[in-house]
Amino acid sequence: MNATSLEQHVLSIICSVFDAHSAVLFLPEEDDDACHLAAAFSLGENIAPDAVIRPGAGLVGWIIRNREPLLVPNFDQHQSNLGYYDNGAETGIKAFMGCPVPTGGVLCVDSKRQYSFSDKDYKLLQLFAELISRLQTSLGGQDMAGDIPRYFAELGVIQELRFRCRRWPQFLENYLLTMRDATGFDYCAFASIDPAGEQYCVEAESSPLLLAEGAPGWRSLGSGIVGWVFLNEQPVFAENEAATPSSALFGKVEGMPDFQTAICLPVMVNKSARGVLCLARRHSARIDEGLRSFVRQAVDHLALFLENLYLRTRLRELLPKATVESDGARVFDPDHAPAAPREER
Repeated sequence: MNATSLEQHVLSIICSVFDAHSAVLFLPEEDDDACHLAAAFSLGENIAPDAVIRPGAGLVGWIIRNREPLLVPNFDQHQSNLGYYDNGAETGIKAFMGCPVPTGGVLCVDSKRQYSFSDKDYKLLQLFAELISRLQTSLGGQDMAGDIPRYFAELGVIQELRFRCRRWPQFLENYLLTMRDATGFDYCAFASIDPAGEQYCVEAESSPLLLAEGAPGWRSLGSGIVGWVFLNEQPVFAENEAATPSSALFGKVEGMPDFQTAICLPVMVNKSARGVLCLARRHSARIDEGLRSFVRQAVDHLALFLENLYLRTRLRELLPKATVESDGARVFDPDHAPAAPREER
């Protein structure tokens, strides 16, 4: 797959993930401040194939000049323009989101529905831009370039899981199996911290190792790499035997395989590490940048599901207490209203 077709494939997946109308990629050319359309995927046929956008020209030009992301949930064509549509097709666009590609250029998505993109989508688009930059710098490495379309496809699978599996156990089981198969690792597990922050529980595994009897596996917070990630809220990428002895994943656990490569990432909910995703394999292997980016983005999907689950739980707790709202409006009767307290002079 050459660079252009690879980028086209990536954009089609981005368009699907965001349920967007179009996804476009602009890249710079040598000795030119402007960015040229490098690839596009659209549900329509009005993308200008030779679009060139200079710094400061419209929304895309603003991103080129300022090197900052931009989210416009309610796009007004009277105030600005996009610059990559032909024949007045831009008038149908109601929302826009774009961010700079770290190696140069801009990645954009748009929609014909207002408020289609949220702050969380905006963060995810930045991760896609980061992955595209990895693609730009790694086309010489055929192995990594070949993996990137597969990673994007798996992100689409995970995105669908968030909407198809409404219950947490079902989602987590399918998520861990998807992550194991997508990365080629032997083992995938999820651990969550207890409310007191004193220990963590291995809730689920892609294959039973720690949870052979089916009961949750509780470990002290200082146990293994997973415990370190909880305490420091930082990821760990261990690529060799010296860095990942078999006892290090969850601390000393009898019968655990000799994992030589491991990835442990914190799952941030409400700005704190409430979970850790763990991937491990028995032989030593290099963790390339494409794999790192994919796992980070997959963990963001996991965090989004947990945040939504937390919000639903809080609503169930609060709604029964909302007596005024649930009982309806109350009529104010001035003859029976309690007298206002007099001010003391």
